[in-house]
Amino acid sequence: MATSEHQVSSSNIMADTSKMKFAIAVSEWYYDEITAPMLNGALDVLQQAGVEAENILIKKVPGSFELVFAANYMTQNLDVDAVIVLGCVVRGETPHFDYVCQAVTQGVAELNTNGDVPVVFGLLTTESKQQAIDRSGGKLGNKGSECAEVALKMVDFTCSFSF
Repeated sequence: MATSEHQVSSSNIMADTSKMKFAIAVSEWYYDEITAPMLNGALDVLQQAGVEAENILIKKVPGSFELVFAANYMTQNLDVDAVIVLGCVVRGETPHFDYVCQAVTQGVAELNTNGDVPVVFGLLTTESKQQAIDRSGGKLGNKGSECAEVALKMVDFTCSFSF
């Protein structure tokens, strides 16, 4: 994935982006400060790449743990080329952070291993709220933008196998 030193670029996409369809599941937890800016970053990248606004479905879920269910539901029940999950978990004083991060990571990995629709992992796992803000449009870039670039590349990847 990208960092402030290495950016993913969607500039070499070969497939017709105007026909691509995306679903985005976004957590309401930390929405105003963190996940909404991530969502806006993802939307900007998709639309700048030529994806039609009507081909982007956005659904909110209560928290990051629910992202896996949402992604699974979207891949199974919607006609989409890729799903992007956007959320944030900030380490606290209990092991809750570890359980949620592990569950979401494993869930998204299983969806990618067992499914035909790419699910892009956009879960910030940070030590502090400031670190999350820095990664959701702040000084360290925007994880949502990066995830949209990855989604475009993964759809392009799957299209490259068509004869």
